[in-house]
Amino acid sequence: MNDMTSTVFVFVHGAWHSSGQWAATQRALAGLGAASVAVDLPGHGFGAPLPTGYLLPGQPGLFTEKSRLATVTMDECAEAVVDTLRQVRRYRTVVLVAHSAGGGPTSMAAEKAPELVDRMVYLSAFVPAGRPRFFDYLGAPENATVLGRGLSLGDPEALGAVRINPLSADPAYLEELRQTHYHDTPLDQFDRWRSVLSPDLPLAIPTAPVTLTAERWGRIPRTFLRCADDRALTPATQDLMIAEADDAYPGNPFSARSLPGSHSPFAARPGELAAALLS
Repeated sequence: MNDMTSTVFVFVHGAWHSSGQWAATQRALAGLGAASVAVDLPGHGFGAPLPTGYLLPGQPGLFTEKSRLATVTMDECAEAVVDTLRQVRRYRTVVLVAHSAGGGPTSMAAEKAPELVDRMVYLSAFVPAGRPRFFDYLGAPENATVLGRGLSLGDPEALGAVRINPLSADPAYLEELRQTHYHDTPLDQFDRWRSVLSPDLPLAIPTAPVTLTAERWGRIPRTFLRCADDRALTPATQDLMIAEADDAYPGNPFSARSLPGSHSPFAARPGELAAALLS
């Protein structure tokens, strides 16, 4: 087998997304001879429960109804990743790819089972090596210019989730969602992308601490793909996570490279993303 046909990429999505958002990137990888599989974290994908009023006229209770994902734990999310890694271990090389908030469960999975991972790729993703919670970086001064702060509905602590409304009828809200995550995706495709987002992110994903060790997560080769015009997680914050991880684990620093565009290259430029992954 050549290097690509013996390699499998395991994709872990970010907040409110699912395995389906990787499809175009997976097709591009397949055309280049690489296998891949995408994970649905608990509370995401077609099996994700919705607030009871989400699809009803007026969306009753959307700001106050407690999420049915409130009890989802970071450990459960990490185990979903580990389960997939076990399934694909027959490949000679397993590359684990995380996007955004998916960096928490992905990092915990690698800490749990480093023998199942040959390389990690963080695509504008949370790296808990320097600070243990994603919220620790989202609230950093380096992230002060980020967009999307007006997207969260209600009280996340009371809801047990960070809730957004991808089906909002408010043009201003939808434009904030577009500018935050999909500003360089073709405008006529935005409605399709936002319509398949889940409204609830289990609160544990951005708030539960992830503890890493040099002997396990720290030994895995890793790459950071920076999104150069990211408006959901600023390039300065991405650089901060890289620098703090390298300070914490100087024996195995990140390799890093930049991609043009937004927080969601799997939507805007999946072919370029596939090529970057293969490189």
